[in-house]
Amino acid sequence: MGSAELIEGLQRVKNSFNSYPLDVLAQRAALAALADEPYFDSACRRVVASRERLCAGMAGMGFEVLPSAANFILARHIERSASGLFAELRERGIIVRYFNQPRIDQYLRISIGTDEQCDALLAALAEFVS
Repeated sequence: MGSAELIEGLQRVKNSFNSYPLDVLAQRAALAALADEPYFDSACRRVVASRERLCAGMAGMGFEVLPSAANFILARHIERSASGLFAELRERGIIVRYFNQPRIDQYLRISIGTDEQCDALLAALAEFVS
């Protein structure tokens, strides 16, 4: 409890350090999903299958894909710049992450989405790198 001005200031500071704040409802939904082991296992299997399919498709187009056990991959093309691919994908409404930082400036960070989203990414990349 506190004054509205104080609480608002604390929220601004907190959110500047934690760019992905979760409200109480999101936290409760996450705990419920974790408690539902069959659902959790199924969701994990889907992400792994999508990730493996995406990695194979990208490797077939000349991408180097770093090993991943997460819900995202880091990938770079042997001939095309990551910044250029990032811009072309963004124009198509396909959002990946690009970090202009040493050691990773030639990689795209790609979250594993649905099969349909991965297919759209692969189709766009096929056009860009052909």
